[in-house]
Amino acid sequence: MPIPKLILFLSSGLTLCAQAPLTLPEAVKLALTHHPSLEAAAARVQAAESRIAQARAGWLPRATYMEGFQGGNNPVFVFGSLLTQHQFTAANFNLSSLNRPDALSNFQSQVSVDQVVYDFGATRGAVQSARIGKQMTEEERRRVELALIAGVARAYHGVALTAESLHLAEESLKSANADLDRSRSLQRAGVATDADVLSVQVHASAMSEYRARAAADLRIAHAALNEALGLPLDDEHILTTPMESTQLPADAGPDRESQAASTRPELLLAGLGKDLGAVQESSAKSQYWPVIGLHGVFEADRQNFASKGGANWLFMASARWTLFDGNRTRASVAEAHHMQAAASATERQVSAAVRLEIRRAEANLGASRERVATTRDTIAQAEESLRIIRNRYSNGLATVTDLLRSETALLESKTRRLAALYDQRTAAVQLEAASGTLNGDSDVLK
Repeated sequence: MPIPKLILFLSSGLTLCAQAPLTLPEAVKLALTHHPSLEAAAARVQAAESRIAQARAGWLPRATYMEGFQGGNNPVFVFGSLLTQHQFTAANFNLSSLNRPDALSNFQSQVSVDQVVYDFGATRGAVQSARIGKQMTEEERRRVELALIAGVARAYHGVALTAESLHLAEESLKSANADLDRSRSLQRAGVATDADVLSVQVHASAMSEYRARAAADLRIAHAALNEALGLPLDDEHILTTPMESTQLPADAGPDRESQAASTRPELLLAGLGKDLGAVQESSAKSQYWPVIGLHGVFEADRQNFASKGGANWLFMASARWTLFDGNRTRASVAEAHHMQAAASATERQVSAAVRLEIRRAEANLGASRERVATTRDTIAQAEESLRIIRNRYSNGLATVTDLLRSETALLESKTRRLAALYDQRTAAVQLEAASGTLNGDSDVLK
């Protein structure tokens, strides 16, 4: 039994989407534009880009400016300040002035520049680590995107499933009420008993309860779809992609598994984790070696803020070598080495998990396709069986138990077909997601 195209209405909030037909590919593109999870992932990528700029700063000079004030009659302070202020005279050699100088003020302006010349790869390692970190955040964004697309597809088809379930519940309730009228007519004719009428009434009540539950499920499915799209829960759309059988092949597993090695974000993340461990180990080893740098200072010292002062400059080169740091560097190297080993083990684990996920999705897709074909024939058989039993019941040749059993069998057959169609569509989406090839233009969304 083909599933008709859906005309499903959700309550409205956005003018841009209200009452507009929405296919599944369009819903995916809408989610990729509006969902907060992708917005957060994009922000993390930008943050990682900023970390690269921070690391690159290690190659550039660092300039600082300082403004300070000092005052006092400390002999050494006064003697040195008069020299830097270019205010020292012969009178200042007087022993009394040297030992007991008058209080002096010193306004000091200083500009200093520091430049690392060579650090044995520490800055280079920091930049490489930041670049790998950005690649990892980009793969994290792809992982979020894959999960988001799959989630939108499940939510979209979930609305289709619950809408069809509600339609099926309404048909079943209508059929149960017709059976109730039929049993009452047979009761008046003396063919059916009071127990028969009561049994059909119980069945009709159960169908009414089933319909109420399906209606509630549909409201929740509407809200779940909007949440998956990143829109207010009460927005409305007209969904036009039918929940029909897909023709995506359910085999070619080795091809998908080999393809996943270069497309699944989780596997790429594990590989980048190994690379990051190697770079961090190399960076940690650079701490065993000295840092060669340059330092320059230009200084102005004045008795008053704007007068009675002088300027000087100083330049120096240095090699700073840490001879002992309490084995901190050795521990950092060991940590990076173990993290690289952990990343290698994680890569093997994730690789096996991805292959298993692909095979499970293939099996689910193949099984659901067989279920779709089987349930199509089963529904036809159940409908014919119900027609025969109704005729027999009307003629007093079948019991009410036979009638209700046939009604239930038809309902179960139709419900199983809906479930099989939903499982097939979601398994097809999951198979492409497991392969790492799912995107907004994938055929499984059409």
